[in-house]
Amino acid sequence: MPKQYIKIRGANEHNLKNINLDIPRNELVVLTGLSGSGKSSLAFDTIYAEGQRRYMESLSSYARQFLGQMEKPDVESIEGLSPAISIDQKSTNRNPRSTVGTVTEIYDYMRLLYARIGIPHCPKCGKEIKKQTIDQMVDQIMELPERSKIQLLAPVVRGRKGEHVKVLDQAKKSGFVRVRIDGNQYELSEEIHLDKNIKHNIEIVVDRLIVRSGIEKRLTDSIETAMSLGNGLMMVDVTDGEMLNFSQNFACPDCGISIDEVEPRSFSFNNPFGACPDCFGLGYKMEFDEDLMIPDKSLSINEGAITVLGWQSCTDKGSFSRAILDALAKEYHLAWIHLLNSIRRRSRMF
Repeated sequence: MPKQYIKIRGANEHNLKNINLDIPRNELVVLTGLSGSGKSSLAFDTIYAEGQRRYMESLSSYARQFLGQMEKPDVESIEGLSPAISIDQKSTNRNPRSTVGTVTEIYDYMRLLYARIGIPHCPKCGKEIKKQTIDQMVDQIMELPERSKIQLLAPVVRGRKGEHVKVLDQAKKSGFVRVRIDGNQYELSEEIHLDKNIKHNIEIVVDRLIVRSGIEKRLTDSIETAMSLGNGLMMVDVTDGEMLNFSQNFACPDCGISIDEVEPRSFSFNNPFGACPDCFGLGYKMEFDEDLMIPDKSLSINEGAITVLGWQSCTDKGSFSRAILDALAKEYHLAWIHLLNSIRRRSRMF
């Protein structure tokens, strides 16, 4: 049973003289009294100081080394007191990645909580996303129009640079005949040369089927093979239809959208896997406003069209910025003249 009182025994902080007190928990308690009677000494220097000390002891050793060590207040014992925190309204840390949650480490527990009890949903249709079984995949493929031609593809390389010679050789030795690279299909018997400086997508063609009754056994075996090669992922290329994506991890059975397994890093704005792709976890974006930079577009640069700080000197003929602009204008003007002369000479030839 939780304790109903905060029991303070022998408080002697500052002007307190061996005070014993029971304060009810989960209630608003107001301390009143004359100036110098010990209100602040009891509330801040005794109760809060002990609660903060206990909170700091609950942190990791890595966090404690930055916070320093707090001394125990002058009190014999305090029972029923939970760890306490106090956050200043004006923080000296101006790092946008540092928040109340990260400073107090509550954020780590929240991420773990979300990862364990969170239920992912499809961002397109809103349905709950669960792991798909082999039987569910077979049923969905068999719902395609009869006589549909399909290819079961196992993605073995996804957006990686390299020639991937070992991957292709291993697929050939394993008995596979065809492979699809960057959307184009090749025979493994032919010479395949890939640019090592370009990211490639490689899918092994595990099987080619025509949807009809009686193929369930072969389809099941082929799906298991594709899942084994693709680390739980499989693609179904439907002739004259849309590509279907399947996953033994998390995927929407209707939209074909697959997502990674929910992890604590998925909820971290300090991690690339969980950060917003637009602001990268900072919460804001730095952008240029053309209308603020050039309020009057009828003016030239020499006339002061750009009002951004540092560009005002462009109108001063003796400034360094104006000299740079004049040199650039002269250089591009000569290049433009050479281009026009070249066009004229070629036009005369024809």
